[in-house]
Formats: sequence, structure tokens, C-alpha cells
Amino acid sequence: MSKCGRLWLLCILPGMVEGLGGGGLCHLMAKPVSGSVYQAGDVVIGGLFPVHVGAPQPELEFKNKKKNVTCSKFNQRAYRWLQTMAFAVEEINRNPALLPNLTLGYLAADTCLAEGTTLGAALAMVTGQEGSVSGRECGSAPEVPVIIGDARSSASIVVAQTLGVFEIPMVSYFASCACLSDRRRYPSFFRTVPSDAFQARGMARLLRLLGWSWVGLVSGDDDYGRIGVQMLLEELRGSGVCVAYHEVIPKTYLQMKMKGIVETIQRSSATVVVTFAIAQDAKALLEEVVRQNITDRQWIATEAWVTYTTLSTPQNLPSLVGTIGFALRRADIAGLGSFLTRLNPNLVSSDSDPFLTELWEELFGCTLLVNISRTSSLRRQCEGSEFIVVGESLFADVSQLRVTYNVYKAVYAVANAIQDMLSCRPGEGPFNNGQCADVRRLQPSQILHYLKGVNFTTPLGEPVHFDQNGDPPASYDILNWHVNAEGKAEFAHVGHFVSSVGSHGQFLLNMEKVVWGGGKSNEVPSSVCSTPCPPGSWKAAQTGRPECCFDCVPCSEGEVSNQTGSVGCIRCPERFWSNPTYTECIPQQVDFLSYNDTMGAVLSIISVAGATLTGATFATFFFYRKTPIVRANNSGLSFLLLLSLKLCFLCALAFIGRPVAWSCMLRHTLFGISFVLSISCLLSRTVVVLVAFRSTLPGENLMRYFGPAHQRLGISICTLVQVFICCLWLYLAPPRPAERLIRADQIPKILLECAMGSVTGFSLVLGYIGLLAFLCLLLAFLARKLPDNFNEAKLITFSMLVFCAVWVTFVPAYTSSPGKYTVAVEIFAILASSYGLLIFIFAPKCYIILLRPERNTKKHIMAKGQMQT
Repeated sequence: MSKCGRLWLLCILPGMVEGLGGGGLCHLMAKPVSGSVYQAGDVVIGGLFPVHVGAPQPELEFKNKKKNVTCSKFNQRAYRWLQTMAFAVEEINRNPALLPNLTLGYLAADTCLAEGTTLGAALAMVTGQEGSVSGRECGSAPEVPVIIGDARSSASIVVAQTLGVFEIPMVSYFASCACLSDRRRYPSFFRTVPSDAFQARGMARLLRLLGWSWVGLVSGDDDYGRIGVQMLLEELRGSGVCVAYHEVIPKTYLQMKMKGIVETIQRSSATVVVTFAIAQDAKALLEEVVRQNITDRQWIATEAWVTYTTLSTPQNLPSLVGTIGFALRRADIAGLGSFLTRLNPNLVSSDSDPFLTELWEELFGCTLLVNISRTSSLRRQCEGSEFIVVGESLFADVSQLRVTYNVYKAVYAVANAIQDMLSCRPGEGPFNNGQCADVRRLQPSQILHYLKGVNFTTPLGEPVHFDQNGDPPASYDILNWHVNAEGKAEFAHVGHFVSSVGSHGQFLLNMEKVVWGGGKSNEVPSSVCSTPCPPGSWKAAQTGRPECCFDCVPCSEGEVSNQTGSVGCIRCPERFWSNPTYTECIPQQVDFLSYNDTMGAVLSIISVAGATLTGATFATFFFYRKTPIVRANNSGLSFLLLLSLKLCFLCALAFIGRPVAWSCMLRHTLFGISFVLSISCLLSRTVVVLVAFRSTLPGENLMRYFGPAHQRLGISICTLVQVFICCLWLYLAPPRPAERLIRADQIPKILLECAMGSVTGFSLVLGYIGLLAFLCLLLAFLARKLPDNFNEAKLITFSMLVFCAVWVTFVPAYTSSPGKYTVAVEIFAILASSYGLLIFIFAPKCYIILLRPERNTKKHIMAKGQMQT
């Protein structure tokens, strides 16, 4: 050790060592307050164990030295770890194949579960406990070149930072903080317990697997808790798991503070509670949980307390049954049980093992003191016949050897490193000039070198090695707290998690074997802030709350989501629309007036009925064509009018059905031409009546210009004008099938219709029909009082009034009707006007022909005419 290193050590250890003074001696100023167990050997291995969990308060005034200071609260579990170290050393010394001609010794010290006492014990190991040493001896090899420990991460950090400067290696069996993998800060630190980084990864996978997206976190106020939670939060980032609260357990365990933490747990809607705390911190928390009788929470435990039998007592099980936790790999160490039970204070002096007396008195509730006057009221005198039985105490419980097995592996790791050192050939060593290490004066840096490359198999058959960060391969058992038939806790193995650096590892959980907490033994408890949004909705984040808290908003029209918990909706492609539940896109409904529609069927029947009625009228007139009433009404025009009316009724059928190119052109042209033909016939008959009775000059014979040939010519000219308009319309911009998006009952539909092509063309067709109808109405009105037996002009007037009323009403109804109803309005106008013409023109005549044949005579017609004259 260099002088600079010694000076640095002296600076950081006030009160421990007095610096080089007169005479060149180093003087020991104080001794550690904790006890220790020592066994001599050629190489002495140090060990740090929290045999007590209550450290004395430090002297902060630095005026007086505290005397008779001891630690309190004996820890049977940690004392078992200490004895496991002794057992492993003894087993190695008995093995002729391992470290032949070399004996291992050990120096195991109590750390009292505090950083100060842990550091003091570690320094005492490496510096020795002589009252004074010479300056020359002060630079020699340390008493202990390697240390097994510590159990706590916080204490290991302090010791590793201090001893790492001097390259003194440590092999911890329970310090799992991920921060200790930092080789730059802790270059001489190794461990046989996996890093918490792997445990955090396994916890995150467990939470995601079980759908627990809303959890509470409780951690200890130390490096194990703080950094463990930090690693877990990093693993949960972006996974959809949110933290409802994060409470920290103080080291003072104040009743008020613990009560506040438990009340936070109880108020929260998160039913899953993840803990990252050492066993003593977890014990303080869970005792308050049991006190407040909280039984509706699912606890997730770390390896620190999942097998801590002090917590799994029958009175605690109503609150803690169903706990799931990650535990270190379990092992059965042959011979350890018998080794522990052979301990007896009658065979071992209290000086060689100061802890055995305390263990004995705690196990059997008696005292070993000869003079018991001061304690007689509290404890009886031990009889000397007591003996330890395997499984009857926490100390002798070898059913869950997990941390204990890590101690065992740590001792074997050091032994195998020394074995590798002994196999060094002179001149081929790894040190200066090919030198090999001198085991009798072993330097810490030398054993550090061999620990980095150690690779061996334990007597239990498990391979052990350290990676570049000093970490072992990670392997966890997943345990579940069951209650057996006797009402006691049973740690059931329900899965495992094996991980390694750079991979996600293997995760297995047997759901059928799990007993769940939270009062739901056979059902996976739910722990969510918001219920997952069902298909057809999406998650909308709540302002100011974690991402796991959201509102479920239905998808907008035309959008869908077909997954539970969708973060958004997808717009349907063109010609598709969302179904009523917004879970899938369906083809948009194509809407048009079809024969299958009720309205289409009714209009079709009315149209066919009109055409049939027109045909029947035509047949009646044809059969009675020689009767006076038919001959008096210009039978030729009557037949032509009936034919045109039949076309009017039938053209309505062209408006029903899926629009195609030919039907779009046919429906409007047939409609326009047939109606013009009908009105032209009526106009011709009106003109004939008007001219016949308005000729007042003698010898004036205007009727010669309005004979049947002239009437047919006039009708043809009027009809040809409409034919010309229709042909021009069809040539320039014909009607064509078109699609239009409409909404019917809040559901968008594709309306198939016939686009006009040219509004002007359609307007000219309607306008021309309207012009002829108005002219016919005007002439018929003028001829309404002429002496006609059957008042032809008056009937034409009524029919034209109906015709014009229908088509005047048609315009606003057509423009305001939605979808296929516009076509229905147009068909209705066609049928209504056609029925009006048929009924008012031909009904009176058919009445006389069929029902009053006595009036269908020339005499009656002439008599009627003379009487009116």
C-alpha cells in the first residue's frame, strides 16, 4: 500500500486510526462495536452479516467515547447465513481436491444493519485489531484480503467505495442494487445475487402479463428501494402500466408515518401493491397493514422478503395470502441442517462465538447466566438439555435456502479463485515479469484478478461465473403464498424467470396454481385506473392524470376501432362506412327506388293499374266505336289520346329500378313526349269545339280547316317540337346515372339517381308541356259554356286544372324531397296528372256507354243540343 493510499485512508477514517506519529507507530483509537466470530487459516476470508438489526446511535458530539455499546434485536436468519459461511469453509477444508495443502479461515462480523457499523467492521478486518503496529507493518498485506458481504445494498455501496480504492474485493450474497454493477465506481465488487435490474424486468413482465395497469409502489428509504423503484419505472415506461402512488418507508418506522402510508394504500383504487424494500422495512409496513385489517390488496414482493417467515405467520395470512414474489433460486445444501443443530453453548465459548448465547436464549426463552437474580422475573435458567431441531426455528429452517445458498456460493467463488491462483506456473503468472501470487502473503489485487475469471460448478451442480460487471446469471423462482391444511403459510412455486444481459429472458407463470390476493383466490384481481375501452371507442387521456386514466370516447361516424383499448379510430375507406357499433367498415348502402321497396311496389301497381284502366277504356271505345257518343267525340282523337295516356302510365315504370344509361334517357324523353302527345290531343279537341260553336258569319265554314287530317297534323307538329327538344337534349348533355352521398337516419348512403345532364334541357321539356297545358286550359275555359251535350270543354277544363295543380305542386315537392323520394314525387306527379286526364275526359262517356245506354242515341244527343241552344 502506497503512502498516498495510507494518507487517504487516514483522512476518511476519523476516530478509527491515529496517523503515523512518534516512533513511526500506527495506534488503534477505537474498536468496532459489533461482535465477530474467528477461525484461523492460511487465508482468512472476511464476512459481514446483520446478526443484529438495531445499531446504537452514533456519537455526534465527538467529546467522549461510548462504552459498553452493543447492537440489539437478534436476527436468527442472518446468523444462519454466518454459520453457512463457517459450514462452507469447513466443507472446503475437508475436500482434498480443492485447495490442497491450504486451509481457509474466516472472520465473520456483525454489521448491525447500519452503514456506520458495517464500514467499521470491514475496516477492522483489513487493518487488524492490534493496539499498535509499526510503520513498516502498516504497509503489509491486510489481515483479510477478501470479504463476503454485505447483505444490504446501501452498506455494500459504502464499503465497496472505500475498499475499492485499495482493490480489496467484496463478494456480496444479498446486495442486489443495480447501481453496484457500475464497474467504474465499484471495480472490486462481485455478488452471487442477481442485479435488481433483472428483477425489475421480471416484475414489469408480470404486471403486463396480468393486465395490471394501475399499481402502487412502496419502497424503502435506502439504495435498494430507491434504485429498485427507479429500475422498475424504467422498465414500465411505454408499457401502459402507470403508478398510482409511490410511498417511502422511513427507517425510523414511526407509527404515524406508517399509518399514513397504509391509509394511502387503502384510499387508492390500485389493488396491486409492488414493494421494493428489505425484510425489516417490509415487516414494519405489513404489520400496520394487518393492524388495519386490509385484505383487499394483491402484494408483489421482492426477493428481500418473499420467503421471510417472520411475516408469513398465520395471523398475517388474511392480509397477505396470495402474495406473489420473485425469490432467489432455492437449493438443498447437504449437511447444513445437521451442522446448524450441532451448535451448543456448552461446547463453544462465548469469546469464540458471542452470538451463540443470544441465539440460545432467544430460541428456548431461558438464560445462560449463572447469576439470574436480575432476570429471574423474566427468564428461567437454561437446563443444558436443550437442543436445536431442524425446522422449528427461523435459524434452523433449511426449507427455503436462497440467500443462504448465495453465501455458500460466495465462499466457493473465493475458494475457486484461490485454487486458480495455486495452479499458476512460475514464469507464466499474470503479474509483473510473469510472477505468480504468494498465497502466504496474498494481496487483495491478486485475488481480485482471479475472481474476475472464476468459473466453476458448485457441489450442487450449478455453474457459477461473473460477467464483466461482477454479476452472476439471473434466475428467479416465482413464489405464491398459499395456506395449507394446517392454516400455515406455504411458499408455492408457480413459475420462474431467467434473464441475461441483452435479452428479455424466459418468463413462465402457471396461472392454474396461483392463489390470488385481494380477496379473490380463484380470480385474477383487476387493477386498472380506467376500464379498457371496448371496440368501437378510443382512449381519450384525462387532463393532468397518468396515461392509464382515460375516458372512452365513441368513434366518430365513418371511423372504426376493432380492438379493445384502441388509442384511436381508423377512417373507413371510400364507399365504406362504420357499422352501428363502430367496430368494422361495411359497404355503404346503395339507395334507389326499386321494385322491392314498398313505395316502389305501390307506385308500380298504380302505374300498371292506370295502364290497364286506359286499355279497358280503349277497348270499350273500340267496341262501341259506332255508337253516337263515340262518333260525336272524334273517335280517332279519342283513341290517340288513350294511347298517349297509356304511355304516360307506363313511362312511370322507367323511373323505378337501378338507374342505367338507357333508363335515364328513356324515362325523361318518354315522359316528355307522351305528355305532349296527350295535351296536344286535348288542345286539338278544344280548338275544334271552340271553332265549331264560335262561327257566327253566314256561309262561314271554318271547320274545313279543322278536319281530322288537320287535327292530326297539328298534333304531330306539337309532338315533333318536343321530340326535337328531347333529341337535342340527348345529343348535347343526356341524362346519365350518377351517385350522390346522402344521409338517411343518420346513416350515409350512396344514392343512385339519374343526373339531368342539362338543367336547361329538362326545363325546356317541362316548360313546353306547361305551355301547351296552359294554352289548352285557357281555350277550354273560353269554351266552357258552349252548347255541348257532354260539355267537352268543361271536362277538359277540369282535367287541365288538375294537371296544372299537380305540376305546380310538383316543383317545390321535388326540390325538397330527400334521396329516392324525389323520384317518387316525379312518378306521383306523372300518375296523378294521367289519372286526372283519364277520369275527367273518359269517365263520363264510359258511364253513359256502359250504365246508361239509353242516352247513347243520336236523338238524345240532338235533343240535348237543341234544348241547350
